[in-house]
Amino acid sequence: MSQLLVFDERDDAEEVARTLGEWFPRLGVLRVVRETLAGEDDAEDAQWVVVVEGLDGGALAQVDELVERYEGWREAG
Repeated sequence: MSQLLVFDERDDAEEVARTLGEWFPRLGVLRVVRETLAGEDDAEDAQWVVVVEGLDGGALAQVDELVERYEGWREAG
C-alpha cells in the first residue's frame, strides 16, 4: 500500500525523502511532488508529498517519528 507523507515545506519533504532513501535503500529514489489534497481549494494551500510504497508496519513507526519531526503527517494512499 502507498503511504503519502505530507509537508507544508518543500525542504522538509526533500529532507525526509533523502533520509528514508538512506534508511531503506530498497525504496530507491523517492519522489517529492506538489499536490492539492482533498478539501483544498486554493493552489497556495498545496502540500509537498513524498510517495512511499512497500514499507511494513515496523518501518512505518520509524517513518511516523521522522515525519512528526518535520511537522508533517502520513496518509494511506
